[in-house]
Amino acid sequence: MLTHAQIWTALDRLAAVAGLSPSGLAKRSGLDSTTFNRSKRITADGRTRWPSTESVAKALAATGTNLDTFVQLIGDTRHPDIQKTVPSIALDQAGKDGLFDGSGFPTGAGWQETRFPGMNDEHAYALEIAGPAMEPVYSDGTLIVVSPAAAIRRGDRVVLKTNAGEVLVRELTRRTARAIELRSIDSTRFEHTVPAGDAAWIARIMWASQ
Repeated sequence: MLTHAQIWTALDRLAAVAGLSPSGLAKRSGLDSTTFNRSKRITADGRTRWPSTESVAKALAATGTNLDTFVQLIGDTRHPDIQKTVPSIALDQAGKDGLFDGSGFPTGAGWQETRFPGMNDEHAYALEIAGPAMEPVYSDGTLIVVSPAAAIRRGDRVVLKTNAGEVLVRELTRRTARAIELRSIDSTRFEHTVPAGDAAWIARIMWASQ
C-alpha cells in the first residue's frame, strides 16, 4: 500500500534527478511554484495530503519521465536506474554527414553524452540550441531531446533534416503524402512547406531543458 510520504519522496527525488528544487519542478510543470512545497503536504487541520494525479502527471511530462521510472523512485532503492545518458551534439553540427542513418537515428562518431532521466528510447538524442533565433520558445543553450521512434502528430515540435543537409526545428502543422507543412517557433510564426521528397527524415521533440 502506498503512503503519502512515498509519493512526496518520489517527487522530491524526481526534482533532484532533474537538477531542480521541488518549487523548480512545479514551475517547469506549469504549476504554482508552491505545489510541491512541504507546506502543501499537510492540511490546515494537520492531516496528510496527497499530491493530485494531475500535478504528478504534469511533473512526469515536464521531466520526460515515464511511470515505470516514477515507480522506481517510490521504492526504497539506493541506486534506482533513473539517470541515463543520451547522445548529444550542437544543433549547428547536426547537418554533417555520418551523424544519422537514413531513418534519422543517431550513428557514428562525433556525439557526446548527456545525462537525462527516464528516457527509455534507446535511439533518443539531444541537440543543443545556440543563439537567440528560436526565442521565445528555445533560448541559447536550451537542450532538446528528440525521439526518432515517437509518433508525430499535428502541433508537435519536430526536427526535420532535408536531403540537402539542412536541419530545421519547427512545429508541424500538416503532413500529407506530398508535403510537410511547418511553422517556425520564433516570434514570426513563419509558415512554409517542405516537399515530402525533399525530407530525409523527421522526428519529434520530446523535452526541452528550459
